[in-house]
Amino acid sequence: MISAIALDLGSTTIKAGLLDQHGILGSIVVEHAPAVGRNGGRYESDALAYAVIADRVLQRCLAQTAELPPLGLCSQRSSFLIWEKDSGIPVTPLISWQDNRGEQSCTALYAREPLITELTGLRLTPYYFAPKLQTVLQENPHLRSRLLSGELLTGTLDSFMIWRWTGGSEHLTDVSMAARTLLLDVHCQQWSPVLCDLFGIPPGILPVIKPSTGLNVRLMNGLTLQASLGDQSAALVASVGEDSEVALVNLGTGGFVIRYLDEKREPADGYLRTLVYQDNVTDTHIAIEGTLNSIAAALAPYPVADCKIEEMAAIEDIYCLAEPSGLGAPYFRSDLGMQFSAPTDQLAPGQIACLLLEAIVFRVLRIIEDFHRNAAIKRVYLSGGLSGLNCLQQGIAQCLMSANPACEVFRLQQRETSLQGAAMLAARLTQAHGLAHGKDAEKIMGCCKGSALVEKYLNWKQWLDALLKA
Repeated sequence: MISAIALDLGSTTIKAGLLDQHGILGSIVVEHAPAVGRNGGRYESDALAYAVIADRVLQRCLAQTAELPPLGLCSQRSSFLIWEKDSGIPVTPLISWQDNRGEQSCTALYAREPLITELTGLRLTPYYFAPKLQTVLQENPHLRSRLLSGELLTGTLDSFMIWRWTGGSEHLTDVSMAARTLLLDVHCQQWSPVLCDLFGIPPGILPVIKPSTGLNVRLMNGLTLQASLGDQSAALVASVGEDSEVALVNLGTGGFVIRYLDEKREPADGYLRTLVYQDNVTDTHIAIEGTLNSIAAALAPYPVADCKIEEMAAIEDIYCLAEPSGLGAPYFRSDLGMQFSAPTDQLAPGQIACLLLEAIVFRVLRIIEDFHRNAAIKRVYLSGGLSGLNCLQQGIAQCLMSANPACEVFRLQQRETSLQGAAMLAARLTQAHGLAHGKDAEKIMGCCKGSALVEKYLNWKQWLDALLKA
């Protein structure tokens, strides 16, 4: 018996899978998403082509069962578009979360950042929906008037897909996706008139905000959408439930480190206050999050799979950062991205690969250190495609266990954590079905204390601190 079907609207791939009554995800269908073109800081893809592929993936997965199970949806956050209400034809590309066209918008609002952070729990950066949409409307004034008249609609990718699936009857988003727009007051979970005014975005053009679960939205294909949330939120739901002593490290196209936040504690400076999801009885689940940007792109040209943990820190005096689009939370520094502390012209590709892997390990470690100071972390779970790299597993475990021997590190064997989480919420399965509670977590044993990697991490922190102050 199938408990749910889930669809994951990713940046590079689109996936669907079936969840059985035991919480096991299978029958997974995967297709590549349309390529994201880059022009300077602008990242765009074909929105209609994306929707067609997503529909096909969902139908291919459905063809493997005679049932019509509830649907759980998870989406890349902050990617958005504008489309015609009557025809459904996009009038803009799908503008990626990676896009930074809103940088000038953020610069103009720099003095209001404390207010924005207080209302949203987020830093003021161009990766979010509001500054990008503001820029699009400033560059295309005719779109604003058409949006105000109701001729056009706008929203994040989930809104567009739900609108298509309901034949245009539902223009909505869930609260976890709305929370990544810079327009939601995270305290009351509604669009903020103050924030909309700051960004020059009329509230009336925005989708209706719904809870993440219990949606009960009937779709034209016969399915009922029961859950919808951001992909990182879904990964957390699947992985660790609501255990505040656990941190999840997801390493994929980008990376993030996230843990549930005690309501009595405020996140450390620079980190994101993430609204994970809201159930249909209005219980809201909050987490703290640090982010790594575009790490897969940094690693792609190099033979990272061939690197060995013994080779890590072999080059003691060269440090690097491995985020081509700029450092993520807590730093949000677009001027600090892919860079090395010394020339690498004489290094072999394998040596550069090790340096980049070190940089990812060190960024993860520093985030966890900050989280641990806020409240103790006893277990760390690794997920995502890049978590399969032995050097990342061993490097994180080695350094964490050197600093805190009581901390255990595990790797989740199920790679499709976002898909799993969306399906679990759609099926209303308990957190006992989460991956960390079953046989899907493999313990990672770190190496000995006092290793060269641990020593290099200490020196890397000093180098990064100097860069940040420069």
